[in-house]
Parts: sequence; C-alpha cells; structure tokens
Amino acid sequence: MAISKTNKSKVVYTLLAWSISGMLFFPILWTMITSFKTEAEAISATPSLFMFEWTLENYTDVLARSPYFEHFLNSVIISLGASLLGLLIAIPAAWSMAFVQTKRTKNLLMWMLSTKMLPPVGVLIPIYLLFRDFGLLDTRLGLVIVMTLINLPIMVWMLYTYFREIPHEILEAARMDGAGIKEEIFHVLLPIALPGIASTLLLNVILAWNEAFWTLILTAANAAPLTAFIASYSSPEGLFYAKLSAASVMAVVPILILGWFSQKQLVRGLSFGAVK
Repeated sequence: MAISKTNKSKVVYTLLAWSISGMLFFPILWTMITSFKTEAEAISATPSLFMFEWTLENYTDVLARSPYFEHFLNSVIISLGASLLGLLIAIPAAWSMAFVQTKRTKNLLMWMLSTKMLPPVGVLIPIYLLFRDFGLLDTRLGLVIVMTLINLPIMVWMLYTYFREIPHEILEAARMDGAGIKEEIFHVLLPIALPGIASTLLLNVILAWNEAFWTLILTAANAAPLTAFIASYSSPEGLFYAKLSAASVMAVVPILILGWFSQKQLVRGLSFGAVK
C-alpha cells in the first residue's frame, strides 16, 4: 500500500514538474515557431501553432540586414572576457572571506549583495560620463569592465559559499607542508572547488550574454553584442514580429546549446555542498 502511494506521488510530482517546465519553455517555443512565419501570419488575429506556410525568409533577411557574426563575436568576447576577469578578482576575494574572516566579513558580503538591489539607471549618468572621458564608449573593453563589475557580487557570493564547504584542515595541512598563499589557492583550493568555479563561470557567461541595459546604453555599432542586434528590430515604424523572433532565436540558440552540454556541470556546481 505504501509503495502504491509512493508511486502515485512520483507520478504526480513528475507531471507537475513537466507542466511547469512546459509553461516556462512555451514562450521560447512560440518565438521559434513565429520566426518561421511571414509578418502577416505573425500578427494574425487567429495565430496557428503549426498549420501555416513555413518560410526561412526571416532568417535570410536578418542575415542580409545585419552583420550577425560580428555581433555574435562581440557577445562571445564580452561574456567570456567578463567571466574570466571576474574569476581573477572573485577567487582571491572569496578565499580571504572564507578562510581569513574578520568581524566585518559578513557586513562586507551583505554590502556587496546590496549593490545588486540598486537599479542600473541609478548609476547610469556617472558610468556613462566615466566611459566617455576614458574613451570606453562602444568598445569591447568597456563592456567587459562593466559586465565584470555588475556580476562580481554574485561571483564572490557563490565562490564564498563553495569555499566555506571545504574543510579548513586541508588548507592547514598544506600550510604545514610549506605551501604559500599562491600554492594554497592554485594547487589545493581550486582543484577541490572546481565544480563550483565552473558553475560560477557558466552562470556569469549566461548573465553577461543576456545583459541588455548596459549594452544598449554603452554601445552603438563597433562593440554591439547580440542584445543590441535584437533591439535593432524594434523601430518607430513598429515591431517586425517575425524578423524579431528570428533575431531572438539566433541570439538565444548559442547559449541554449552551451547550457545543454554543460547542464551536468552546472547542476553539480550549483548543488556543491548542498548534500552532506
């Protein structure tokens, strides 16, 4: 009897999980389907899910109108550059907070997290003026810097959480064997926390890839990533839904593929230390 109830519970939870997943994925599916419609069918009052004339015209128009691969390359360079630079800063910062704690460590962590609660528009003018004066407007370097700064609190918090799960005795044993700070971090700490570091890197790549506010404000043409590429299909003349959907699919597919192939590593890292 107990086994029967357990099996029924599993079925219910499985159906519930699939239902929630379906609702979350449906907007992406609808965008993909719309990208194969004509503009007339895309704005039809009676939209069809599959029964329409499929066309690749939107993709050819998007590729002919905009330099997609230039935007794609900008997105890759900016997201990877910001993620790697963030790790170089976040790893030693999280190490010091996890293993060399002071009375102000928790307050500092909370202050860092509180910066994520500030609306970006609140610091728009000073950052724009700084970028203008230093010649960083519409440059990849400028976007790498700003992406690093806005995601650094999350990276430090995640790495701090992972590092706290590592027994201090392991690092103390390394120190007794004569390891310095450099050897302790690179030869002892990093190999143990590699899943957490990998998930932090992947999550930051996704956040930087999807960032739209700063990319639209700080770029024009030379360093514009895929988010700016999508926004170019919103014009005063109106929204071209089919072409906008095609551009969105072309921008989303690379990060979906990355998430699909790295999902095991990402889940493993996000659950690092959660199960004793």
